[in-house]
Amino acid sequence: MAPPPPPAPMYSSDQPNGTNGTSHTPHEPGVKDSKAVREMPAFPKPPQFDDKYKEREYLKGRLAAAFRVFGKYGYDEGVAGHITMRDPVETDTFWVNPFGVAFSLIKASDLIHVSHTGEIIGGGPTRLLNTAAYCIHAAIHHARPDVHAAAHSHSIYGRSFCALGRPIDTITQDSCAFHNDLAVYRNFNGVVLAETEGLNIAETLGQKKAALLQNHGLLTVGGTVEEAVFWFVSLEKCCQAQLAADAAAGGRGGETIKIDDEDALCTYNTVGTAKAGYFSAKPLFDVIHKETGGEYLE
Repeated sequence: MAPPPPPAPMYSSDQPNGTNGTSHTPHEPGVKDSKAVREMPAFPKPPQFDDKYKEREYLKGRLAAAFRVFGKYGYDEGVAGHITMRDPVETDTFWVNPFGVAFSLIKASDLIHVSHTGEIIGGGPTRLLNTAAYCIHAAIHHARPDVHAAAHSHSIYGRSFCALGRPIDTITQDSCAFHNDLAVYRNFNGVVLAETEGLNIAETLGQKKAALLQNHGLLTVGGTVEEAVFWFVSLEKCCQAQLAADAAAGGRGGETIKIDDEDALCTYNTVGTAKAGYFSAKPLFDVIHKETGGEYLE
């Protein structure tokens, strides 16, 4: 699907992009703005299910694909990292990766089903639960009914930036997606093995889409698996971009140029919405399906 054209004012009739004062849409020769806007296809939306059990199977496939995305991008670090998905049938339970199974090998049939109290109540043959996954994700799913997926791992640029104990600056268009929508959890008490720590993280996250866990790593959430995954991928790249930009600016005795609040908020409303997060993840999941031949769905 071709990306939608930019906002109409950019191509208004008083800014001709063709001959004889006729405005044409860039990248679409001969197509006028009015026609392009009128015929712009709607963004894809998550499928709707009347049967919650069929929805469960579909979402397990998406969660398995999410782990393949994390594996492809190198977000694994030994056995650390987890993504959870709220179960659509028993909504106070969730699905998560079995402890010790490589992200790049996970299939839908490997996922384990966990109750809000931490009991494994179903799933694949490797029924090992990462205690940190339970403590963090159970607290978030309980505190945020709107959250249907949460992602956390020890990605290299995320954990590097988290050592600074500060939020990212709004210095790129992509970072605007996290403008006023990013928390910083400034406590580090080792591996999260206590429910209290998970509750504290959930409280710090509040109603935001992401958190930087000081000395630890990134945490993102979303109304869909796709959304949570894309916010993680994007935030990791924002951390990488800022580390590089800060180093370059510092080497020249200067600092990065920040996007002003008004422009950042305007951009957030385009790139930082739930719909934008879901749609932006589509290429990531499409590539995984193509490369694996859908093997992750088994």
